[in-house]
Amino acid sequence: MDKKSSRALMLILTTFTYLLLGAAVFDILESETESYVREELAIVREKLQRKYNFTRRDFELFESVAIKSIPHKAGFQWQFSGAFYFATVVITTVGYGHSAPETMAGRFFCMIFALAGIPLGLIMFQSIGERVNTFIAFWLHKMRFYLQSNGVNCFHEVTPTHLLVVSLSIGTSIIIIGTIVFHKEERWTLFDAYYYCFITLSTIGFGDLVPLQQGSALQLQPLYVIFTLLFVLLGLAVFSACVNLLVLGFMAPNADVVTAAIREPQSTIVFERFAR
Repeated sequence: MDKKSSRALMLILTTFTYLLLGAAVFDILESETESYVREELAIVREKLQRKYNFTRRDFELFESVAIKSIPHKAGFQWQFSGAFYFATVVITTVGYGHSAPETMAGRFFCMIFALAGIPLGLIMFQSIGERVNTFIAFWLHKMRFYLQSNGVNCFHEVTPTHLLVVSLSIGTSIIIIGTIVFHKEERWTLFDAYYYCFITLSTIGFGDLVPLQQGSALQLQPLYVIFTLLFVLLGLAVFSACVNLLVLGFMAPNADVVTAAIREPQSTIVFERFAR
């Protein structure tokens, strides 16, 4: 077996081992709570059926109405602001699941929109990530030159590690700002707000916590809607820069060439890429 095949096999085995470990931990942490919640729901259901003399069919209908009414607390989901929010969630592949098209035409268009929009979004974020890294490299070279001209030698060259540290610092700042704002606006705990930010910017998007879902926020809080959209778009752009660096560092076969280009002081390559 050649080296690349061995490496691929090792990655597959490592990934599946990681999945098995994760499944075991989640089982330990969550299964007991799940059983407790199921028992409590069964007790509440039985009490409600006795109190209001619901038939099983009536109660299932009541559950269905209650579940379907949840998205409408945000206001009209399919007026322009809500539709734009949904479209953003689609092309970023976050996919909270808080709302979805109901009509056949809407679902068909959603598939067509996603087929074109997801690749477009990925290319856009990858391109922005490259520009962010180029911008950071340019200013790190400028800062190094300025410090050296003043007799300060804090670092001898700009490396991908420096770029990654700066990108992660910017990304962390975005998450902190998002955590504070969502904590205030949604009345989530700080941990829940941070959890939402992480789940969103990693594009996992479980949908257990979704902003703009209370008090007709989509229509009545335009500034908050804009902030939420900017948080998602800017956050994904910055973390795309981090992913680009990680891919170059661990996967790209010509990573040494890229590193050499980055290390070149005030390099023409960096300046020209930034100036484009």
